[in-house]
Order: sequence, then structure tokens, then C-alpha cells
Amino acid sequence: MFRFEDPIYLWLLVLIPILALVRFISYRNQRKRLRKFGDPSLLKELMPDVSRFRPSVKFWVLLGALALLIVMLARPQLGTKISHEKRVGIETIIALDISNSMRAEDIIPSRLDRSKMMIENLVDHFTNDKIGLIVFAGDAFVQLPITSDYVSAKMFLSSIDPSMMATQGTDIARAIEMATHSFTQEEGIGKAIIVITDGEDHEGGALEAAEAAKDEGMRVYVLGVGSTNGAPIPISGTGDYMTDRSGNTVMSALNEDMCKQIAQAGGGAYIHVENNSAAQQQLDRELDKLAKKETSTTVYSEFDEQFQAVGILVLLLLIIEICILDRRNPLLKNLSLFKRKVESGKWNENTHVRMILLAVISLSSFLFPLSSDAQTDRQYIRQGNKLFHSGDYPNAEVSYRKAIEKNPKNPQAVFNLGNALMAQKKDSAAVVQFENASKLETNPLRKAKAFHNMGVVCQSHKMYGEAIEAYKNALRLNPADNETRYNLVLCKHQQQKQQQNQQNQQGGNDDKKQDDKKDQQKKDQQKDQKDQQDDKKQQEQQKPQMSKENAEQLLNAAIQNEKQTQDKLQKAQQQPQRRNIQKNW
Repeated sequence: MFRFEDPIYLWLLVLIPILALVRFISYRNQRKRLRKFGDPSLLKELMPDVSRFRPSVKFWVLLGALALLIVMLARPQLGTKISHEKRVGIETIIALDISNSMRAEDIIPSRLDRSKMMIENLVDHFTNDKIGLIVFAGDAFVQLPITSDYVSAKMFLSSIDPSMMATQGTDIARAIEMATHSFTQEEGIGKAIIVITDGEDHEGGALEAAEAAKDEGMRVYVLGVGSTNGAPIPISGTGDYMTDRSGNTVMSALNEDMCKQIAQAGGGAYIHVENNSAAQQQLDRELDKLAKKETSTTVYSEFDEQFQAVGILVLLLLIIEICILDRRNPLLKNLSLFKRKVESGKWNENTHVRMILLAVISLSSFLFPLSSDAQTDRQYIRQGNKLFHSGDYPNAEVSYRKAIEKNPKNPQAVFNLGNALMAQKKDSAAVVQFENASKLETNPLRKAKAFHNMGVVCQSHKMYGEAIEAYKNALRLNPADNETRYNLVLCKHQQQKQQQNQQNQQGGNDDKKQDDKKDQQKKDQQKDQKDQQDDKKQQEQQKPQMSKENAEQLLNAAIQNEKQTQDKLQKAQQQPQRRNIQKNW
């Protein structure tokens, strides 16, 4: 496959016909001036060494060199090569806890930053192994599919932050389950799941998930980050600390017992991460114990630069142009095809142009080799687009992130990354990228698409208020977008229906409470009546019979009991219902 890396330079080829036209006009004016001196046939006899072909050939050779120089500036590239490499190593999936509790600073600089440093050091020690990355909090998703591209693994670390997760909390079981399904289908190779967390498991089920991973031939290693004494959780951008619903400062502590149990259930080891490199060394020793196997890895080479061949052609044309002398060579007088004679030692306009081209060629020979291996953000975007259209969304995400690394202010790369994340159901991360794209983009139509996609994600999660606001922003930029207008109307209708359902549900709960209240009152009244009848029968059986005063006292007591029952029911209804407190750290 042939392509140009920087095709914008090809617009300079417009200069070629312009220069040719200038040359034609200049040659015609020259012929007119010669006719003024005398008859053309007589002038030809007076100037036997002058050739009408020599200047034309020199001009066209020089013009061809200029055209090839422009082609060289556009960086022609040819084909891609796919190679299969054999590697002996293991497969490792890292599950990184990015809940808010990982912001605690009981380990310098923080639990999360220390975990990132450990992962980066771990990747540096890998040579032929494969690695994948999962981030989790209240939910989990694959940040980097298992790969041998260590550069991408490091690149992803810089963008990891607790704000990526819309659902906070800590669900270790979910992370382990996702990790078990993220390995390749290779058999006989060591597979390790490294869970980096502070052990605050809010959902449960982590021990069962670790045991299931062990049964499938995997080993679960747990890196406990933090101190057992606990530390407050700072709120990003402020000097405050996170508090619970009661207003008390949250103290997040490392749950070592939970971490040890998970590691034991997963057949791995528990490692406590402190402010030193001991944990890193211990983890390396544990991974070295796993079985290694030869695996094949498909490596896609970059486009090969072809400017060198074009540069050689330019140099050849310039050499030919130099060899065509401005005057006839006396030694080859009879063999010369060109007969234009000029004074010796004189520099003409073509000579100046030739020297400039030679200087440009020499400079390009130094500049292009330095940049030939460098990938640009536009190239990564094109690679990502091809992968995205072929349905390979994880690798498309990798290409887009590489483009952003090259140029963080490229709105197209950020927008396309949001699309790749949305295709993988990473909706919370996709919304973040669409927001960034809307801030970077200057084109109103492309900016409207970013808001439109934000609305689609919010609508899919029944967040109709946010979706309506996103669709409105899109329509302000592109009022002719009928699809956005349709989605806006649909969201408003769904929002009204949702509110009606909530009201009906609340009304149904109130009716149920009223019915329960009436049933309880009815039961109490029946009980009181039965008690009165029993007392009356007992009094009739006793002799002597109850006096009138005793009967009045008994009746007053029954009335008082009924009143107390009613008061208890009213107090129970006035007390607020207890709610389950959900932890967001």
C-alpha cells in the first residue's frame, strides 16, 4: 500500500505548471527580440554554436528535480509488514483499585500514585510477557487488553484517576471475575492476577471469585496498599477530607485480613506495599515461580519511508543538469546535441536555482532520517479509524491514546477515543472524553457531535436530565440535526414518564401505609372487643355480680388502652424510614 504521510505538501506541485508557463512566455519573447536583429536563418549562420534544445532540456530537468523534491517533502511511504514473533513468558492481568479511598496519603505520595509506580516498575522488568490492565471501584472495566505493547501500558497509567468511575465503592469480586475472562486461550502458560487495593471490599464475594480463578489455573496475588492505622481521604482540588452521611471524617484503613484471605483463596501471596522497594522485589520473585511458555505475538510494523529513493532521483537529475554545459565542449564538439554558447565563468539564473536545490537536498538528508521513525498523531488516528471500522475497538482505543500522547490538544483523537470507549461499554470514561473533545473542538459541527454522543450515553443510563442538556447544546451548534432533535423529544417524553412512575409508586406506598394503618386499627378494636366480652363473661360467672362502679372503671380502662394504641401507631408513622448508607469510597 502506498501513501503520503504529509500530503499537504503536494499542493506545491501547482508551482510546476506555473513555472512552465513562465518559461514558455520568456522563450517566446526571446524569439521576438531575435527577429528584430535580422533574419532568423542569417542569425543561425552567425551563431553556429547556439542550440535551441540545450536550454529547454536543462529547464525541464531542473523542473523535474523540483517536482520530485516536493514529493519527497510529502514523505511517501510504502506498505505494512506483519511479523510473528516467538516469546517465552507469562500472562499477567493487573486489577487496580481506583476508588476514592486510594487517594489517601498514608503512603507517599498517595496510595494510587504509589500503585502506579509499582505497575510501571513491573512493566520495566517484563521482557517477553504479556500484560493487561483492569481498573475497578464499584464497577470494573478493561483499561488495556492483554498485550505485549509495554509502551501502551505505561501510557494508560497516566490517565487513570478515580474520577473515571461513575460508580464508587470497592467490588473486588467483580475485578477478579473480569480478569479471569481477559486472558488468552493459551494453555500451559502461567497466568497471574495482581489485585492492587486497600482491601475495603464493600460488596463481598471476593473469596469465591478468587477460588474460582484458582480452579481455572490462575493465581491471585494481592498487593495491600495503605496502613492499618487508617488515614483521611482528601477531596481533589480542595483542602477538605471526605465525610460520611453523618458528617464524620472517613478514615480509610488497610484491611490486611481480607487481603490475606483473598490471596490464600486464589493460591497466590499477599504482599504489603510500603514506602520502599521490598514489595516490588517480592512480587518479582513470586511471578518468576510461574510456568513460562513460548507464545506467538503478531507485530505490525510501521509504514516504510520511501523518501530516500526519491532523494536519489533528485540528486541524479541535478547531476545531469550540471553535466549539460552552457557551452559546447571542444573535445566533444562533433557529438554535442546542444549548441547554446555562453561566456565562461558567468552565472545564470538556472545556476542559482540549481545551487538552492542542492542545499535543500543536503538539508533534507539530515532532517528526514531524524523524523522518519517518528509517528505523528494523525497517523495514529488513521490506524485507530481502520481498527474501529473493523470492529477491533480495544486496539483502536490504544491507537487513539497514542495519538493523544503525541498531541493532547487534538480534538479528533479525543472524540474518536470516546467513540471507542462507548463501543466497549466504558460509558463513564467515554463521557469524560466527549467533554474534553467539546472543550478542544473549534468546529461547531464536530463539537455538536461530541454533545450528541454524550446525550446518547446519558440516555442509555436513563439519566434523562443530563441527556436533555447535552442534546440542547448539540442543537445550539447544529440546529439542522434531526436525529438530535428526535432524541431530545424522546428524552423529554421518557423523563415525564419516569416522573409519573415515581409519583405513582410513591402514591401506592402511601395508600399501602394507610391500608396497613386501618387494618391494624381494626385488629386492635377486635382484640379490645374480644377482651371486653371475655371479661364480661367472667364477671357474669363470678358471684356476687360486678357493681356499676366497677363496670365503669373497666370501660374507662379499655378506652384508655385504645387511645394508647392509636398514639403508638401515629408515632410509628411519623418516624422517618431508615435508609441503607452506601459507601462512596
